[in-house]
Amino acid sequence: MANLLRRALRPAPAAVEQRFGWDDYANLLGAFGFGGHSYGLGLTQTLPGQSEEKLEANFPALVQGALKRNGVIFACILTRMLVFSEARFQFRRLQNGRPGDLFGTKDLQLLERPWRGGTTGDLLTRMLLDADLAGQAYLTKQGVGSRRRVRRLRPDWVTIILGSENEPELGADALDADLLGYIYQPGGPTSTAKPVLLMPEEVAHFAPIPDPVASYRGMSWLQPIIPELQSDSAATTHKLKFFENGATPNMVVSIDPSVSVEAFKRFKEVMETEHRGLANAYKTLYLGGGADAKVVGSDLRQLDFKLTQGAGETRIAAAAGVPPVIVGLSEGLQSATYSNYGQARRRLADGTMRPLWRNAAGSLATLVPPPEGAELWYDDRDIPFLREDRKDAAEIQGTQATTIRQLVDAGFTPDSAIRAVESEDWALLAHTGLFSVQLRPPNPQQEQQPTKSDPIAPEDVPNPPDEGTGDPATGE
Repeated sequence: MANLLRRALRPAPAAVEQRFGWDDYANLLGAFGFGGHSYGLGLTQTLPGQSEEKLEANFPALVQGALKRNGVIFACILTRMLVFSEARFQFRRLQNGRPGDLFGTKDLQLLERPWRGGTTGDLLTRMLLDADLAGQAYLTKQGVGSRRRVRRLRPDWVTIILGSENEPELGADALDADLLGYIYQPGGPTSTAKPVLLMPEEVAHFAPIPDPVASYRGMSWLQPIIPELQSDSAATTHKLKFFENGATPNMVVSIDPSVSVEAFKRFKEVMETEHRGLANAYKTLYLGGGADAKVVGSDLRQLDFKLTQGAGETRIAAAAGVPPVIVGLSEGLQSATYSNYGQARRRLADGTMRPLWRNAAGSLATLVPPPEGAELWYDDRDIPFLREDRKDAAEIQGTQATTIRQLVDAGFTPDSAIRAVESEDWALLAHTGLFSVQLRPPNPQQEQQPTKSDPIAPEDVPNPPDEGTGDPATGE
């Protein structure tokens, strides 16, 4: 452990190559401002020779500038969270590599009650929120027995430590490096708190979108659309400023050159006082001699503001994996109505939510190891958002029931027929050895009827009638 800690805290070698990367590109685009502070949009990158994967200080920037200040981003993240948090976790049996039935044990209580007052939905909400904004979520467990709890690690306070089992130092390519552990710095990199070293088996690392230039670090879906995010924020600001200035377009007022500077300043002060702001909207503009007012720029109609901003909103929703009609964006409602809401809902469930649930189950298996012959899986059967899929599920179950009935009639055991149909593995079928009537061969020894040539047994001869029992009158 001491050698591992020394290797983990060893300073990284100097970079041998500098390139124009996403950090520089984001700096050219500008930074988010909030509360008088400027948050740079530095995107994480891996330089040659790095022995760590560290999330830079873009997490607070995206929280303050995107989640809390952009309605479209908030709506997309909220939609993802509301659906994602509805799932539950169960163990799923594996039979010959194929999934079987779901079952639960008391080990799942750690995920059902991750912390005091918390539920599985709270756990999933935290995981997805960190993954959406930082690209990954880190979870570990503390305590023993009934006091075990799940602790969330703030993603920008965690550093991934890489190493190599074959070479003492990393080469130029760190993509094949081994994961040695995680360093958690409470309070951030500048904090004086003692860092905590966590082994890989102690941390559930949820990174649904991998970073192509890193081995283990994830990437936020917001990073590729930072220009769209800034454009949408700028469009919203433009709309706000348009109404703040009396819902009038920009104007240029030219003054005769003979007007003195003092007179121009007084004229400007009167213009801004009398004709700027919502309270002065639609007032008549009076100009003195030598002054000329011209309209410049475009108003919202000339700019086709709704179409311009709507296109950006659609691209943001596409990056989030959420159909615009689900979020309620105007452009999505124009191209699709709520009549085909079901198709959009299925796209969100099958294309976005289920891959996220699968990834989350695999990540949390580090904290809750499944029993032998099983895996940690999600249970989406009780999610109201997917309730309309139950009709399709009922039709599929009807087809499966017919298949099971045919297999049982053919002589297979009912239990094996159910397992084979559910797992789609016909090798699980077991036959009883009994066959239906149609499959039985005819009886070779059939009963033969007596013929004329056959001797008649004495007991088969009928008794003759008694002679003394006739009718005396008729003689019969």
